[in-house]
Amino acid sequence: MTSVPGPWFLSSMAKQTARKTTRKTKPKPQAARPGLFRRLRRRAIRAVLVIVALLFLWILAYSVLPLPGTFYMLAESGRQGVRVDYQWTPMERISPALARSVVAAEDANFCNHWGFDLTAIRAAISEGGQRGASTISQQVVKNAFLWQGRSWPRKALEALITPLVELTWSKRRILEVYLNVAEFDRGIFGAEAAARHYFGVGPEELTARQAAQLAAVLPAPKDRNAGTPGPFVRRRAAQIVDGAATIARDGRSACFED
Repeated sequence: MTSVPGPWFLSSMAKQTARKTTRKTKPKPQAARPGLFRRLRRRAIRAVLVIVALLFLWILAYSVLPLPGTFYMLAESGRQGVRVDYQWTPMERISPALARSVVAAEDANFCNHWGFDLTAIRAAISEGGQRGASTISQQVVKNAFLWQGRSWPRKALEALITPLVELTWSKRRILEVYLNVAEFDRGIFGAEAAARHYFGVGPEELTARQAAQLAAVLPAPKDRNAGTPGPFVRRRAAQIVDGAATIARDGRSACFED
């Protein structure tokens, strides 16, 4: 005679079956990770695309709008005893002599390159980095969009943004921005402030000699004086006068002149 399992036995079997079913259907923690990683990756990509789009809009805006200032101006205004003098001035109100002088002094091949002067870069490398190779375009990118310093992240961003500026701005616009944001003395930014600070005239009234003296202080504006120039600035200014006449004569100023 076959015995029939009691209720306690059937109840125990049902519990064991339920536990096995629960163990089999319970999702493994590892299974959720790929989905989480995919979501995080999509969000990161979206964030990068948003940043790139905003940067591109920023670059386009500065291709037509006057710059309200730069990060460096903001930093200088926070220094004790420094008063920033800056007033945006359109290219039409800046002496052509100053435009030619600055190009002759800082980037004689400005009209011929696309943001990077490979000849100057090779020369700087051959001299062991003792001379600078930054073009006016690179300096505009550094001043308008980035921070000061020689860190690799800043240099990498500068290398990425410079071609975008060259692609979307005219050469005349790049030089216009440079002439407005360049520092000519402690807290003195741009052609308007520099012309009145040193010579008591508007930027459209600068003579060739005055323009050359302003251009001569650009590499070290806090150590040189355009109004009462020392021997080095006088010699450098004389060279710049000749250089400005040369680029006007051989057509290397054509990209920014009317």
